[in-house]
Amino acid sequence: MTSRQRVMAALNHREPDRVAVDLGAMRSTGIQAVAYNRLKAYLGQAGGQTRVYDLIQQLAEPEAWALERFGIDAMDVGWDWPGEVWKDWALPDGSIGQVPGWFNLVRPTGPWQITADDGTLIAEMPEGCFYFTQKHWPLERNGITDENLRRLPELMPKVMWAVPSPIWKEGLSDANLDAIARRARHLHETTDRALMIGFGGNLFEWGTFLLGLARFLEDLMLERAKVERLLDRLVEIHLSNLDRLLPRIAGTVDIIQLGDDLGTESGPFFSPQIYREVFRPRHATIINHIKKHSGLKVFLHSCGSIYKLLPDLIEAGFEVVNPVQTSAADMDPVRLKREFGREIAFWGGGCDTQRVLPRGTPQQVYDDVKRRVEILAPGGGFVFTQVHNILAEVPPANVEAMFKALDDLRGR
Repeated sequence: MTSRQRVMAALNHREPDRVAVDLGAMRSTGIQAVAYNRLKAYLGQAGGQTRVYDLIQQLAEPEAWALERFGIDAMDVGWDWPGEVWKDWALPDGSIGQVPGWFNLVRPTGPWQITADDGTLIAEMPEGCFYFTQKHWPLERNGITDENLRRLPELMPKVMWAVPSPIWKEGLSDANLDAIARRARHLHETTDRALMIGFGGNLFEWGTFLLGLARFLEDLMLERAKVERLLDRLVEIHLSNLDRLLPRIAGTVDIIQLGDDLGTESGPFFSPQIYREVFRPRHATIINHIKKHSGLKVFLHSCGSIYKLLPDLIEAGFEVVNPVQTSAADMDPVRLKREFGREIAFWGGGCDTQRVLPRGTPQQVYDDVKRRVEILAPGGGFVFTQVHNILAEVPPANVEAMFKALDDLRGR
């Protein structure tokens, strides 16, 4: 099987010739630039550049050597974006990475800061931290008003998570969408890896980005009519953007990634009933639109304990779920595979990133990977990646052990 065939077989619940593997095909399956530099040094991998394509989380683009060495089967359409100009930047540990030349970094005093075009401070990297944190919520002061709903497209770029990766630097302009189409076509013809594009399409998360988590949850409980107006406006914007994107990538891209972090460590942010009443119909509208206009697989990134929401997420039309946060409540992989393994594919859950990968021994990492793959892989419906991004503190020997376990299981 080619890598693309391997991934798509798994997503169609057929067992491929060997386990499909991802590293960085979306922005929760990657590796932080500090960890990537340390891994390169540990493996004696000289040369190349550590390019930080996710600026908020400080994620590195995997280079060709990593894709080949670790047998990676999927990739982000936005990697190695043509024409991008990069500049050197000192990472938090003092090692060198590169960021896009247009990236608006300032450091007047204290921590690094990111500002919007009008100077609004939207994010900063606290001292000793390896990623940015949000500092501005556009609707926090005035809430959901008619005027704010009208102005939503101009307010949305002023949140931290709207800071683009290079592929989205020019947004949804016709020129940029045409560039995405050309890049997707080129990759489809020159690589056999499965191609994923990150679209977002967030609903719950956009509420938290705009209002702040506490206020959005309060409004969801006490001002539901207002929240539903905001969500309907978001759906309208997402559908309009999909109308312009989908015709350009249909037939070349394989998977479209949506995101909505619906869970905490102990359970969902809200009851299944609230999801069913408020979010599921709107998720279904977006997914139905995607399926009507393309053959793309619909991928959901949703952190936390979402076991109680999975039946409704499946009903909404999601076909793939990530990160499969097995350390959260009710997210035992044996139970997930038994109850939902025929209805939704698991993209993740392959190695615990909260305890084992950062703090375990290489042997413990090896054993953890082997156990999880033996649970999740049979019968298809599984693409391996660690639960979440490989963070800066992860020892490179543990990253090596994770992929060594995979190589042994895959017979590579």
